[in-house]
Amino acid sequence: MIVSLTRNTGGDPGILSNKRNLIALCGLVAISATVGGAAGVWYMVPSFRWFADGAEPTPAQQHAAMRIAARQTVVQFGIWAASGAVFVLVNFRAGGAVASVIGAAILFGGAATACMGYLITQRVLRPILAASMKTATPSGEMPGVLARVMITWGLFSALPIAGIALIVLSRSNGWFVQKSAPIETPILVLAAASLALGSRAMILVARSISDPVREVVIAMTEVEHGQNGVLVEVYEPSEIGRLQVGFNRMVAGLEEREQLRDLFGRHVGADVARQALQQDGSLSGDVRDVAVLFVDLVGSTAIAAARPPEEVAEILNDFFRIVVAAVHDRHGLINKFEGDAVLAVFGAPIEIDEPASAALATARGLGTELRQLPLVDFGIGVTAGVVFAGNIGAENRYEYTVIGDAVNEAARLADRAKQWDSRVLASGSALARAQAVEREHWATRGSASLRGRSAMTEVAEPLFDC
Repeated sequence: MIVSLTRNTGGDPGILSNKRNLIALCGLVAISATVGGAAGVWYMVPSFRWFADGAEPTPAQQHAAMRIAARQTVVQFGIWAASGAVFVLVNFRAGGAVASVIGAAILFGGAATACMGYLITQRVLRPILAASMKTATPSGEMPGVLARVMITWGLFSALPIAGIALIVLSRSNGWFVQKSAPIETPILVLAAASLALGSRAMILVARSISDPVREVVIAMTEVEHGQNGVLVEVYEPSEIGRLQVGFNRMVAGLEEREQLRDLFGRHVGADVARQALQQDGSLSGDVRDVAVLFVDLVGSTAIAAARPPEEVAEILNDFFRIVVAAVHDRHGLINKFEGDAVLAVFGAPIEIDEPASAALATARGLGTELRQLPLVDFGIGVTAGVVFAGNIGAENRYEYTVIGDAVNEAARLADRAKQWDSRVLASGSALARAQAVEREHWATRGSASLRGRSAMTEVAEPLFDC
């Protein structure tokens, strides 16, 4: 482009290949390589050193790492600008028009090189930037999406179009291009340079935006599929970096929420937790026909007095583990742990088929399993009836529970069962609501007066030899 324009400015293209230009070219190449290499070492080696050592960067090192690309860009453009000034001075005798063409062309090349160099450097340094930004917040030191697109458009579209327009206007008015001179060649050269360099620059800009966005999209898909601990690297000190940071914070919040939900479910039961979330924590409940199972440990006070606390905790955990597993196997709810006792409900909050049969079968199974534990004696009571099942308390503190005569009756049956060999007693109301298949495993034992109840209660115990 420089040669073709020089030919049409009234100058001699042969002057560009003289000895002075050759010496200037060789000298500038050597000086540019030395200055560029020294600047690169000066800016990059300190960051490479702490990154290679796996050390945590200081705030000053973080800031320096995020400024490498910008500083390198300034150095590159400065080299081109200085080289352009030298060539303008060397060729000034050929005429001001020739010098202007040389200067403009070199400045365009410098701007294009600096722009693409910035994008390439930023891409190559992503691992170092990610390491430096683990504890730093994106501060907007890198041009954002709009700025990158506008700069690229300006350098590789607007500026070449302006150059083409200037060439046409200059020939029409005879400013520095002869009116009779052909301008097709410089225009084609300028258009080809703009197309080649612009396409490469746009690819770099597009990838600098699409790569981090694609990483976020992939991570979102993994989170959607239930994977935990999915994070994206933050290596963009721009709004894209804030997007990456925001995604990581969102994932951390979701994990914390899931942990709270899991802990909530462990404390109150998964079904109760799910219902509470659906009802948005409102105080509500309803009347249900349920079966209630009460399991009480015998002699826990004596065990605690005779053994170390950690051993007592281990005994209780073994006891509760068996009870919880048996209740869950038949879709019951552990409503609460009351010291050394367990209250379980079948039929609330989730309705199930044949809650009385499920509770009776659970009691029979526990009567066998709990006998395998050393140092443990127990009593199990099962009954069925109408209760209120719902949230009880205040708006800022409540619990899901069941209230009704059936709960008290189950507790009294468990207390009475401690005096029976089977250690398991069920009420007649539970048997009456159970299926015939389940009733075959039980034998009625008459009526008994339970503590705190005026009416007699029909009782039954399991036939463990059936």
